[in-house]
Amino acid sequence: MISRIEPIEILSKTLQKMKDEFVALLTSTNRAGVGKVIAYLDKAGFFIAPASICLHLNHDGGLVEHSLNVCHTALRLRNMLIEMKPDLKERLPEDSVKIAALLHDVCKSNIYHKVARYRKDANGRWETYQGYEVDYSRFPFGHGEKSVVMLLRLGLELTNDELLAIRWHMGAWDLPFQSYEEKSNISSASGVPLVALLQASDGLAAHILE
Repeated sequence: MISRIEPIEILSKTLQKMKDEFVALLTSTNRAGVGKVIAYLDKAGFFIAPASICLHLNHDGGLVEHSLNVCHTALRLRNMLIEMKPDLKERLPEDSVKIAALLHDVCKSNIYHKVARYRKDANGRWETYQGYEVDYSRFPFGHGEKSVVMLLRLGLELTNDELLAIRWHMGAWDLPFQSYEEKSNISSASGVPLVALLQASDGLAAHILE
């Protein structure tokens, strides 16, 4: 039986702590529209959703945990890069790094469903456990580009670099290779420091930290 993940009023201490940190980091940017974004994410179940179905952080709260991991990684990499190349400070504003990292996966809000799955226990007997399925039917608009559209529709002010970073955070994994135009776009976007930083941070979080 499938049930949609609904927002809950009472979170566990761990989930509440992650939500509070996410909200504090995002609010610290003082960007116009942030309050409306946070309200939507809360309503859409962002803070209790998994980060994936069966890969990294496929448990309640995995999505906000992943977003924080990406943000922490990106901020640390930013400091290291600026130390190595000081002129990058202007191209990598701290607020832009926070916004791109924390909000790159808002496209995953309200797409997960809890579902009963089956597996064998240690004694070889079948048992049920909670898993997830994905329903893209509400707004089937891709991944990175969907996050961008959602944020703009919510009224968040985004710079060109932030738009590009969120749009292309999946790198070539989000690229239809038969499209010359898309390959040309991502090739040009890859020269933007924030794009490269978010791609690296997202990959490191998903494949190493998580």
